[in-house]
Amino acid sequence: MIEPMDLQPGQVVRWNLYIGGHLSTATPLRVVEHTPDGLLLWLATGSPVWRVDLPGGVHLRDLPPHDRPAGGHPVKTDRWSLGDALIYQPTGASHAVFWFYAADLGFRGWYVNLERRTRRGEDIDVEDLELDVTVAPDRSWQWKDERSFAEKTGHPAYWSAEEAHAIRAEGRHVAGLAEAGAFPFDGTWCDFVPPASWAVPPLPPEPVSTLLAPAWR
Repeated sequence: MIEPMDLQPGQVVRWNLYIGGHLSTATPLRVVEHTPDGLLLWLATGSPVWRVDLPGGVHLRDLPPHDRPAGGHPVKTDRWSLGDALIYQPTGASHAVFWFYAADLGFRGWYVNLERRTRRGEDIDVEDLELDVTVAPDRSWQWKDERSFAEKTGHPAYWSAEEAHAIRAEGRHVAGLAEAGAFPFDGTWCDFVPPASWAVPPLPPEPVSTLLAPAWR
């Protein structure tokens, strides 16, 4: 199904990130552009976030599925603190590419998030696939989270061995684009500055459910 190109520059959408079927964060982003090739989004430092509320600083990805409540985890408010980022979601692809920027230093590298996603109006639901690729400004790259990706492979809450092969192949494909200096690693958007009129978006409504829609599982 081809999504309509109906999102307008400056419009606020919600980026809902799921790990193992459970919501990790829900964050408002602004649309930079929406074309048949993909959706480009702006994530500003300090943006309000609904984040899963776990004790002791445990990260959701490190919590075994059998220790997760059947009804989903509660969430709390927080702020995005990992830096300004552009997020490009290519149409039909199982990855997104982040451009990260440091205050007063500019572009500091790309991050490739391997993922499955679907859109529901102004909500973009992303199922994180654990394995990622980091790409430095000189376009050298490396895998990230290979061990935890392997540990999750085969578990019914995550992906099968066959799916893991396809996930890794997607990562290799994107890494090949980086090696070739092809878009999105050709310098495009590295000097992006958002319009001064773009204030940090407000906190979206609290998620009604923190579980991924059944059709995804």
